[in-house]
Amino acid sequence: MATNQGCKGIVPNKNLHHEFLYYYLSGNVDTLRSLGTGATFKELSGGKLKEVEIPLPPLPEQQRIVGILDEAFENIALATVKAETNLKNADALFESHLNDIFSKRGEGWVYQKVSDLANHSLGKMLDKAKNRGEYKPYLRNFNVRWFDFDLSDLLEMPFEPEETEKYTAEKGDVLICEGGYPGRAAIWENEYPIYFQKALHRVRFHKPEHNKWFVYFLFACFQNGTLREYFSGTGIQHFTGEALSRFVVPVPPTQQIQAEVAKFDALAVETQRLACIYHRKLAALDELKKSLLHQAFTGQL
Repeated sequence: MATNQGCKGIVPNKNLHHEFLYYYLSGNVDTLRSLGTGATFKELSGGKLKEVEIPLPPLPEQQRIVGILDEAFENIALATVKAETNLKNADALFESHLNDIFSKRGEGWVYQKVSDLANHSLGKMLDKAKNRGEYKPYLRNFNVRWFDFDLSDLLEMPFEPEETEKYTAEKGDVLICEGGYPGRAAIWENEYPIYFQKALHRVRFHKPEHNKWFVYFLFACFQNGTLREYFSGTGIQHFTGEALSRFVVPVPPTQQIQAEVAKFDALAVETQRLACIYHRKLAALDELKKSLLHQAFTGQL
């Protein structure tokens, strides 16, 4: 196999087993990265690579270690696939239940546009030259996740007192990404208000019980692809205010909404619990690989 200048080919001599070398380098990626030079794209030069020292036991011992690692890594790979499959199945079960409920519809269900169910508006445009007022933290599309918010990286921009009502979300409001991650939405559940940027829609429903129902339906449409029919733009797509306004939501009687949302909530909690378990398993398997590699090259296998 031919390589270009972006690759370094290493041909082991007769005293170095090629898989032993591979496993050693795999377990020392951080060391190799630290030897890279360059401001934008780091490169590992041949000279630096030659400085890397390799513990070299006799060839039979290398072969023994390789045999142990091969078997262990094969088992870890199988366990990883199983955990990843279980994680996907948990997500698929949740999505399947949503689609099942929303596709069945039922007696007393009506179809209403968002504009009939709620008031919605975009946040404030970021304009350093024109914006005035006191600096306040605000939400942008990065902060909005499905069903939740990431508040670890809030930015600030100036807001004037008279802009507070127009550009803040209150408890129960739905915030939806207009661009970047169009359609992604979550409900603001905190007791305090939060400012939001123009990249987000604030949707305030006339009936509070509609907010969760709407977000679950929006998520189902996103997952099955039908929400994309409302997006505009060929490269960077947007979920515009006009598209949001005409987005049609199936609305059952209030009592049924409350019952189904309660079931959705319970299933979401169980799905998240399972997801945490499988993520922990995947992290543990990754740590096991690192531990085995460390043991292999410190004479502990």
